[in-house]
Amino acid sequence: MKVAIGQDSHKIDYNNTDKKLILGGVEFEEDFSIIANSDGDVVLHAITNAVSGITCKNILGSISDEMCNKKGITNSEEYLKEALKYLNEKIVHISISIECKAPKITPKIEEMRKNIAKILDITPNSVGITATSGEGLTEFGKGNGISVFACITVE
Repeated sequence: MKVAIGQDSHKIDYNNTDKKLILGGVEFEEDFSIIANSDGDVVLHAITNAVSGITCKNILGSISDEMCNKKGITNSEEYLKEALKYLNEKIVHISISIECKAPKITPKIEEMRKNIAKILDITPNSVGITATSGEGLTEFGKGNGISVFACITVE
């Protein structure tokens, strides 16, 4: 068995209401978006980094930049799928922790779990998602961004 952790964070853009807020591949109806070249799906980015922690093949960086900037691929699910190409082990569980003031994550947890499970080819009960505002102690809890940690277990 192997375990790896992935992390990612992005600033919130309160001035861009045209771009959709997407987390875990699920669209949130908010009046803000994430500052990013891609769709800014910080949840899928953290999962991609966790997979890279197992495979030792970093996707976010030069590979995702080429996909985004040269090929126009902005869907973060494609970055995760690219990372999964290098994974020889079977994913048995993933735990995701999200810190932000907004949006409210809890109403979308089940939808996110199902979507992430589909992408990873595992059952939704193998996808745990928790969310916190951190009592406003960090920039994320104050509403300036979203931070995500993802811990993946493979065998």
